[in-house]
Amino acid sequence: MRKLPALISVATVAVLALAGCSASPSTDKAAGASSISCTDSGKVSDSVKVAGKANAEPTVKFSKPLSTKTTERSVITEGKGGAVKTGDVVELAFAVYNATTGEKMNAGGYGDAAGASITLDEKSGVFPAIIKGVACSNYGARVAVVSPPADAFGGAGNADLKVGAKDNIIFVIDVKGQIPTRASGKDQKPQDGFPTVALAKDGAPTVTIPKADAPADLKTEVLKKGDGRKVAEGATVTVQYSGVVWSSGKVFDQSWGKGGPTPMSLSSVVPGFAQGLVGQTVGSQVVIIIPPALGYGDAGQTQAGITGTDTLVFVVDILAAGKA
Repeated sequence: MRKLPALISVATVAVLALAGCSASPSTDKAAGASSISCTDSGKVSDSVKVAGKANAEPTVKFSKPLSTKTTERSVITEGKGGAVKTGDVVELAFAVYNATTGEKMNAGGYGDAAGASITLDEKSGVFPAIIKGVACSNYGARVAVVSPPADAFGGAGNADLKVGAKDNIIFVIDVKGQIPTRASGKDQKPQDGFPTVALAKDGAPTVTIPKADAPADLKTEVLKKGDGRKVAEGATVTVQYSGVVWSSGKVFDQSWGKGGPTPMSLSSVVPGFAQGLVGQTVGSQVVIIIPPALGYGDAGQTQAGITGTDTLVFVVDILAAGKA
């Protein structure tokens, strides 16, 4: 199923959130991805007038309705960074318009706000129009993309976003930067009583739970200390994570080998996860032990195999953070 990056999903109109449907695919898939062809400009994309400073939401003007048979991409600003490569995890800001009705659907990720993250891979599940807009761009570029339904919402459209079956879509995309796939901070000495964490070559963690009762309170340790921005309460962060049930040692959810670097709002995760990350720095890897009361509570999370008495352990690589 094709997906919009979380920035403009129906459930997260204003903010990024962890919804279990990240736009980024496995880094393993990306590593083997073939190069993506460049998309040409055309009369339709060239007719979209974009003005405004870099790293701020642009002013976008066009004559409705716009329609194209194939996706067109016009470069507004070349960008001074290196070329985006297939398999890169890329942070984007963008404004999205219905090219038929002229309505702005959403915009975000500008300035210090966290952008949407995608992996540049045709198999990622992200709208092909977005992949085509980013491919062959430089970091720092701004591009205007006009997409027919085939490269956006498809023939069904999207009733929630008021997109008709024949509506074209305009994406004005800022290629903000490359997001790392793992924490790069300085190694720290592990604390006694915490699970042990072993890392694979790609950075994916394997967690071993100690043969002891789980602590009753929230506990946090830093395994790698980054020197980036501090995570603020309510901020949006991009992370790699693995979640394990203390009692069984089983992984119940993870981004590794699945979603890849995942954007989420700390206002929409379980309390213990947010509390464990606030005050930490980008580039860090942290272990968070979350008691039931600060996790899924008495109800647990049946679909994930979590009961109301389960303590959870998360290993989290903090890759990016926006302001709250």
